[in-house]
Amino acid sequence: MNKALNILVTGCGGDIGQSIGKILSKSSYTNNLFGIDISDKNAAQFIYPNFSVGLPYTHPDYLKKLELFIEENNIDTIIPVAEPELRFFSRRNILNTIGKAKMITASALALEIGFDKFKTAEFLKKENLPFPETFLAKSLKRIDNFPVILKSKTGSGSKDIHKINSIEEFLFHTKNTIDDYVVQEFISDEKGEFTCGVFRSSSKEIRNKIFKRELTSGYSGYGEVIENTNISNLLEKIAVKLDLVGSINIQLRIKENQPKVFEINPRFSSTVLFRHLLGFEDLIWSIEDLLGYTLSDNRSNVVGRKFYKGFEEYIK
Repeated sequence: MNKALNILVTGCGGDIGQSIGKILSKSSYTNNLFGIDISDKNAAQFIYPNFSVGLPYTHPDYLKKLELFIEENNIDTIIPVAEPELRFFSRRNILNTIGKAKMITASALALEIGFDKFKTAEFLKKENLPFPETFLAKSLKRIDNFPVILKSKTGSGSKDIHKINSIEEFLFHTKNTIDDYVVQEFISDEKGEFTCGVFRSSSKEIRNKIFKRELTSGYSGYGEVIENTNISNLLEKIAVKLDLVGSINIQLRIKENQPKVFEINPRFSSTVLFRHLLGFEDLIWSIEDLLGYTLSDNRSNVVGRKFYKGFEEYIK
């Protein structure tokens, strides 16, 4: 019989947090499900039976209040979802426990590398793994080949990603600050863009799922499960080189028949619910790994299955 946990998800108001809540609300590993977000103007309050508004991570009392919440509600497991919070914990090397609650995050090196896009490129280069050429924007004296991709070195999401077609566009987007930007080789999506879930357990078992996807407003709005040995082998190499324990998301495109990684997101991704419904249950495996259980396995051959991002309305 599975151990039932009091689980707290922080930053639960975004799409990833809501997806995680939907999974946990139906899981036998969940005893009481709690969610905290800095706002109640989202649908998480309809998904989490115990929803509350908390402090932003920038507040001086953030950690103290979080520890108090964990103690008062007998929280067993905490899952930080929002990337700014994950960066906060990573910088302070708080990755195992908060109070008496055990944390579920990707391991330290995956967080360090994934949260810095220039470090990601340098890591892939050092390990002789394929990636698009990437430079610190402030170090470039000239750009010879357009288009290029300009993106925040430390940002998340698509709002700080620009396809740049001229030096004038480059100067426009960097006029206020250039320090946080990287310039990346543009790779066409003619052969597709792929988002890949990668899970590695503490006993070093690796599992992955590959979606060929299309973006809708910065999110994976549509995708199809594919099988690709070259991509799968690359994902496994990255997991080993990162000494990964936990779940990450890797994004790539194909150039000259070679998959090239342009981003490593060291967290559960916006496809976590789609993956779960298709048998890639990395959230559940993370809980099982934390408890020292043998990983369950509901995977089956789902190559060719498709997902579609929809919306749900709530009235209060």
